[in-house]
Amino acid sequence: MSIATKRGDGGQTSLVGGHRVSKGEPRVEAYGSIDELNSVMGFARSICDDAEVCELVKAIQRELFALGAAVATPAESRKKPPPVSAEMVEILTEHVHRIEAIEGVLSDWSLPGEHPAASAFDVARTVCRRAERDLVRLMGSGEHVDPAVLAYLNRLSDLLWLFGRLIEARAGLDASLRDEKHKGNRWSRAW
Repeated sequence: MSIATKRGDGGQTSLVGGHRVSKGEPRVEAYGSIDELNSVMGFARSICDDAEVCELVKAIQRELFALGAAVATPAESRKKPPPVSAEMVEILTEHVHRIEAIEGVLSDWSLPGEHPAASAFDVARTVCRRAERDLVRLMGSGEHVDPAVLAYLNRLSDLLWLFGRLIEARAGLDASLRDEKHKGNRWSRAW
């Protein structure tokens, strides 16, 4: 048996439950962005030397498979989507609060590029935000998706940004957007 089934050669794919749709469908775009996010997070983890961050990222990557499957399961599917619970979102929230309480993590907006792993997590954050926008568009079109998936992605994007700042802080790097030549408002939680 080969993974090259050739069933997608005409631009169609199967959702969970077997329903065939165009690979350009909003649902496919949304779970495809989650898949891309998982890959980008894997790359970030592969170049990160912070054991705590790597362990947490690996656990989140496993959860992203469930999120992708939940999005890939249309309402008409006979199969139930995997659960994405409020507890999963709350665990991410707890990590956000714990990391943002660390001295030096929330000093200013960050200018990406001071540290390779931090930069990779900044890329992952932007992919996460795109996945979130794709999901909002899918839901806005009237398609059902568990709202916990949207909350999870929203919280995850915050956490990915904080991973970058934590890595920079632990490396003793200052990636602040503002300096003597570039004045302006410093950190604001209203971002």
